[in-house]
Amino acid sequence: MKGPLFYSKILLFGEYGIIKDSKGLSIPYNFYNGALKMDENPSAEAMQSNESLKGFVEYMENISPELVVFETMKLKADVNAGMYFDSSIPQGYGVGSSGALVAAIYDKYAQDKITVLENLTRDKLLKLKAIFSAMESFFHGKSSGLDPLNSYLSLPILINSKDNIEATGIPTQSTSGKGAVFLLDSGIIGETAPMVSIFMDNMKQEGFRKMLKDQFIKHTDACVEDFLKGDIKSLFSNTKQLSKVVLNHFKPMIPKQFHELWKKGIDTNAYYLKLCGSGGGGYILGFTQDIDQAQNALKDYKLEVVYNF
Repeated sequence: MKGPLFYSKILLFGEYGIIKDSKGLSIPYNFYNGALKMDENPSAEAMQSNESLKGFVEYMENISPELVVFETMKLKADVNAGMYFDSSIPQGYGVGSSGALVAAIYDKYAQDKITVLENLTRDKLLKLKAIFSAMESFFHGKSSGLDPLNSYLSLPILINSKDNIEATGIPTQSTSGKGAVFLLDSGIIGETAPMVSIFMDNMKQEGFRKMLKDQFIKHTDACVEDFLKGDIKSLFSNTKQLSKVVLNHFKPMIPKQFHELWKKGIDTNAYYLKLCGSGGGGYILGFTQDIDQAQNALKDYKLEVVYNF
């Protein structure tokens, strides 16, 4: 048995900001994927995945039936028979490993499921987001539901605000352009929950809330608009500002050994770094107007290009 593939995602803009109603833009990233599987002779990883699925299934029994009803008997029988999630998506890297799993479970076991083939009205998208938020909270303590939504639909998602999301198109990639969005591997596994809890503590301070609104959200919203319009000049100017704000106010989310590298990008304009997901490790997202220059400046690190301008 092997189910359909669900892809990883990248939140290009909106990390932390979307908790406070900034805009956001999330795109599928087909380099990594996962699927539900059963094997005759499961590996140690498969058995570990199966164990965590058992806990997830128990948790799902508490999700309100008014929100979603699952074929629980079938799901339990499959998990007891050894079903697991076979995934190439790195965990703790900010590219949506739990989101893909949630999408796969919903796709296979939800009754009256909303499918990508129907007319995806805003109400349907919000309902899916609410279902996925309830499901994914098992993994993160609190989830927006956006990662599974992206993985399930495999479409770019534009977040205008908490209650206003839409599937969107993004500008076609340029195969000859030198500009790029890339992932930089920090080599450290990040944990989402502690990072979110640092952010929530900071939100108790008026100064931090003001900075979030006047600087972080302002530049995040501008980046989303620039990216969708294809205004590259303005995009890089706003990304630079965003990178500075993150370095000044989100230091705990940036692994210590990357503070200098982060600043070097801003000072030299060779690249600008930003958080990919909650930070604390995993991938760091980079933007550059010249990928050769960025690769040269970051030659000691593994870069993966995810989008070309």
